[in-house]
Amino acid sequence: MPRIGYHCSHEQYPPSRLLQLVQRAEQAGFESAMCSDHFFPWADVQGESGFAWSWLGAALQATSLPFGVVTVPGGWRYHPAIIAQAAATLGEMYPGRFWIAPGSGELLNEHITGDRWPNKAERNARLREACDIIRALWAGETVTHHGLITVEDAKLYSRPETPPRIVGAALSAETAEWMGSWADGLITTVGEREEMQKTIDAFRRGGGEGKPIYLQAQLSFARTDDEAVREAHAQWRHLQFPSAVLAQLRLPSEFEGAAEFVGLQETARKIRCSSSPEQHLEWLMGDAEMGFEEINLHSIPRENQEHFIDVFGERVLPELKKAGK
Repeated sequence: MPRIGYHCSHEQYPPSRLLQLVQRAEQAGFESAMCSDHFFPWADVQGESGFAWSWLGAALQATSLPFGVVTVPGGWRYHPAIIAQAAATLGEMYPGRFWIAPGSGELLNEHITGDRWPNKAERNARLREACDIIRALWAGETVTHHGLITVEDAKLYSRPETPPRIVGAALSAETAEWMGSWADGLITTVGEREEMQKTIDAFRRGGGEGKPIYLQAQLSFARTDDEAVREAHAQWRHLQFPSAVLAQLRLPSEFEGAAEFVGLQETARKIRCSSSPEQHLEWLMGDAEMGFEEINLHSIPRENQEHFIDVFGERVLPELKKAGK
C-alpha cells in the first residue's frame, strides 16, 4: 500500500497557515508531503503564492515527514546550479527526507525574467541538461558546461551523503517514456484511469521499470456533494485543460479567461468531488492497485481543509493501511 501524503498548496494558503496545516496532517496520520514551486497562483481567486524553497526549510524542521517539490531547473527563474545547491542543503540537513520533481515549466511562472519561452522540445532538452548538471554537482564535480545552459567552474561544497531523488514530473505518456531512462522516478497527476495507466506503462517502457511512481491526487471533499463541486469549480476549474495549453498561458487572468465557460458538470467529471469518505477511499484503493509508491492528496476547498485532514485521518487513512496488511 502506498504512503499517503498531504499536498501543500502554496497557491491557496499563506505560508504560515500552510505550515500549520502540514503539521496537522502529520498528526492525523499522513506520512509524506509535497508542494509546487510557483511565482503566481493559477488564478487570482486562489490568492497566495509563497516561496516554496524557504518554506520547505521550515516545514522539514517542523515535521518529520519526507517532502518533495515540483520545480523548474532549466533556466528562467533558476539556474540549475542554484537548484542543485538548494536541494543539496535541504538534503544534508534532513537526510533521506527530500526529493525534487523537475519539470519543463509553465510560462505563467517563468515569464517574469523576460527571457524567450521556447517550445516543448527545447524545454525538455533544457530539463535533461539541467538534471545532468545537478547530478554532477551533487557528485562533487567541478562543472563547466556550454550547451543550452551555460555553467562555469561550479562546485558545491555542502552536499548530502546520499543525493535526493530526481523524480520526473510528467503529464503525458510521451514525456513519461522519455523520462524513464534517466529520472529516478515519476510523478504524475490523477486523471482517467486508462490515461494514468498509459503514463505509467510508458515510463516503465522507457526504462523506468522498478523505479518509484508518485501520484498527485486532486480531489474535493466537503460537507455536501454540491459544495464539493462548487468549491472545486471556484478554485480549480482553471486547470481543466491539456498540459500544452497550461504551459503557454502567461498570467492568472488568462487562466481565468480560458476557464470562463467551464461549467460545474465538467468540473464534476474531471475532479473527484464527494462528501463521502467511503467514496474517496474507493477511488484511492483503485489508485493503490496501480502500483504508486506515494499518493499526495490535494483537497481543493480552502475553508474545509482542517475538516478534510481530520476526517481522512480518522476514516480513510486507517482503512488504506488495513488493506495493505
